[in-house]
Amino acid sequence: MNIEQLRDFCLSLPLVEEKFPFDQSTLVFYIAGKMICLVNVDQFESINLKCDPDKALELRATYEAVKPGYHMNKKHWNTVFVNQDVNDSILEEWIKDSYNLVILTLPKSKRPDLI
Repeated sequence: MNIEQLRDFCLSLPLVEEKFPFDQSTLVFYIAGKMICLVNVDQFESINLKCDPDKALELRATYEAVKPGYHMNKKHWNTVFVNQDVNDSILEEWIKDSYNLVILTLPKSKRPDLI
């Protein structure tokens, strides 16, 4: 997966927006103002994704590319190194998981009709 494919996939999810809130390198994808994915666009080496805490531990034990979230709450976020032992379809599944986890925290009035 490359940065353009990641961006296209994230923006294909309903109500997802993108911003550079921290600097001109860190692209963040949001739903209703809550982060679902972060990536450095200058050095596209990894992405940060929200993850269920139990699943996060399981993924870190299973995949070499999955580490505790860099500069994030390590209980709820993973850093996934791209183009290693995680293929694009699995990465897309994890992006959707992150998206759905965030949706569950939103008030019903702000949730898309997907879950």
